[in-house]
Amino acid sequence: MNYFELFDIPVSLSVDKASIKSQFYALSRKYHPDFYAQSSQEEQFEVLETSALLNKAFKTFNDESETLKYVLQLKGLLEEEEKYQLPKDFLIEVMDINEQLMDAKMGSNEMQMKSIKEVINNLKTAIYEPVKSIVEQYKEGVTTEEELLQVKAYYFKKKYLDRMDG
Repeated sequence: MNYFELFDIPVSLSVDKASIKSQFYALSRKYHPDFYAQSSQEEQFEVLETSALLNKAFKTFNDESETLKYVLQLKGLLEEEEKYQLPKDFLIEVMDINEQLMDAKMGSNEMQMKSIKEVINNLKTAIYEPVKSIVEQYKEGVTTEEELLQVKAYYFKKKYLDRMDG
């Protein structure tokens, strides 16, 4: 059972966090191990597994990048620990920003660091724009593999920028 089936929601690249939260609480009550203390060992084990899966799913759904990663893995378009080749021009741009960030940190220049973080946030916005409609309007069976590969490229670029921003 995948996370979407567990939560009884359609596969999506962008989940509604409010409904996920309420669904999580309802499912947490339903699958709470304490309610199965008198059940068979097999049933207790199944409930524990479901409860663990529920927690992992909730954690994934509350992190936009992890949700993208999960769906791309479901679709067989992303492997765990995959080494993705980012475009050279993106890497050059990011290396320049990273150099500026390092200089600002070494010089303890708060204004410069704030300015560079703004540049990073602007770049995040710029790389999201081309995939925004794909992410927000994803439809199972309608969204193409080509579109999902664009989301994959975005995922890896964002992951790279998030490490700098962290």
